Amino acid sequence: MSMTKTDISSFQDTVWNHYKANGRHDLPWRTPKDDGTYDPYKVLVSELMLQQTQVPRVIPKFIEFTTVYPSFDALAVAPLSDVLKLWSGLGYNRRAKFLLQTAQLVKDQYAGNLPSEHSELITLPGVGHNTAGAIRAYAFNEPVVFVETNIRTVFIHHFFPEEDKVHDNVLLPLIEASNPEGETRSWYWALMDYGTHLKQTVGNVSKSSASYAKQSTFKGSRRQIRGQILKLLAEGPYSQKQLAGTIEDERLESVLEDLIAEGFIERDGSHYQLYT
Repeated sequence: MSMTKTDISSFQDTVWNHYKANGRHDLPWRTPKDDGTYDPYKVLVSELMLQQTQVPRVIPKFIEFTTVYPSFDALAVAPLSDVLKLWSGLGYNRRAKFLLQTAQLVKDQYAGNLPSEHSELITLPGVGHNTAGAIRAYAFNEPVVFVETNIRTVFIHHFFPEEDKVHDNVLLPLIEASNPEGETRSWYWALMDYGTHLKQTVGNVSKSSASYAKQSTFKGSRRQIRGQILKLLAEGPYSQKQLAGTIEDERLESVLEDLIAEGFIERDGSHYQLYT
C-alpha cells in the first residue's frame, strides 16, 4: 500500500493534533538538558525499562534510578546486587543486568558516550534493532524507521483496519513515508502516545499484526520464581531451606541453578546471595 501526499498530510494531522492536545509531554525521559539536547543515557535507561513494563510503573523507577546512577560512568562501577535492588519491582531482571553491562561497555569502549550508529548500538546487551532505532530517534533525532507495539497499533488502525496478520514489511514503508523531515523525535513520541490512546479506546489493534505474540502468564511461571528469589536475596543471604519455606515450588532448585549460571546470584557455603 502506498500513501498519497494527501493521505500522509491527513494522517500526520490526526497524530499531531492528538499529541498537541493529549501528549505525555511531561515524561521525565522526554525532558531536554539545559542546552536543548537529550541525554542518550536517560533515553537508553527509559527504553530498557519500558520493555514489557507500563509507563506508570516506570516513571518513579526511572527517576530513582537516574538519580542514583546519573550517567554511564556512575552506573558502570555499581555492583550488580545494588542495581538489582534498585530495579526491584520492574520485573524482567535481565534488563537490569543488560543495562549494567552496556554502561561498562560504553565507559570502556566509547569513553562514556553512547554511539549513535545502528551497527554499534545493536552490539550492546539488550539492544535489538527496534530499541536501537528508538535510541537514534529520541537521543539523536536521526531519521530512522522502526516499529514496536504502539506504532503497529497506529498504522494498522488507520491503514489496515479489516486485515489480519499484517506484516511489519508492509508497515515500514508507510512509517518511513510519514516521518516528517527534521522532526523524527517528536513524531515518534506522538505515534507512541496516539498508539496508547488507541489501545485504551479501540482495543489492542496490534493483535492483527503478524508479529503479535500473547504474553505468557506470569503467575506460577519460572519467571515469577526468579523474581521472588531475587527479591528475597535483596534483603540478604538465604539458605535453600529458608527459600523453600517461602517459595514452595519443586522448580526452586533448578531456578537457583539458572540464576547462578546467568551471574545473578552466587552460593556462599550453604547460603545464596546476590552476585556482587
